[in-house]
Amino acid sequence: MSSNPEGNNTESPGALVRRLNLPFKNLLLLTRALTHRSYINEHQEALEDNERLEFLGDAVLDFIVGAWLYNRFPEMTEGELTRMRSALVCTEQLAEFARIFELGPAMRLGRGEDQVGGRQKDALLCATFEAVIGALYLESDVNTIQGIVHPLLEPVSIKLLLLSDSRDP
Repeated sequence: MSSNPEGNNTESPGALVRRLNLPFKNLLLLTRALTHRSYINEHQEALEDNERLEFLGDAVLDFIVGAWLYNRFPEMTEGELTRMRSALVCTEQLAEFARIFELGPAMRLGRGEDQVGGRQKDALLCATFEAVIGALYLESDVNTIQGIVHPLLEPVSIKLLLLSDSRDP
């Protein structure tokens, strides 16, 4: 982690791009994806938070996960696919994906949100993950996002299937 211009000990967007090998040319787009509304309230120079990108990323993830499930599990019914997709894109799971990518240290939070543990909150991590996916969609293409998301899905889907089998009488 490096020190950012505000003096906080957070990871810069450029460092995040290098660490995760993300295909961002427009670091301002990634910066917006990492910016929570609490940061905007304290920094007048910051123009936009990540909520619109979160909206887009949510839709992109629904599509990518749905298409992956459709192709990966041809034997599943529509109801089973829907339940599996819901489990893979729920707040807790997306927050876990954000933890795998260590997005918490790169999040731009207001001081109050940071002090109350915002970098570990599932809701904020989920929103940031979705916003980064939304920004990636604008910056690259669906194939790039699939290359990032698909490897996350396989182990979780296997775990979910094993759990459902153990609960099925």
